[in-house]
Amino acid sequence: MPFKIVASQSTRSSACEPLYPNVATSAKAGNFVIESQKCTECIVYFDEPQCVAVCPVENTSVMDTSVSRLPRACLKGGCS
Repeated sequence: MPFKIVASQSTRSSACEPLYPNVATSAKAGNFVIESQKCTECIVYFDEPQCVAVCPVENTSVMDTSVSRLPRACLKGGCS
């Protein structure tokens, strides 16, 4: 599942923004959001999702259970 940023917990530090390998984060109305269509959980690029790794506030970047997860093979570029 892609990640989402819990706006009420975000410090709006933008620490996560430059780390996304697929430009999945952007600022909207003063808050950072993760575009679920672009989020690959950083699979292939990093050992752990970078939004979770760099966020200064725990549980601010969380799994978005409202969006289906792509099969792992697709996240690694195996689907077309």
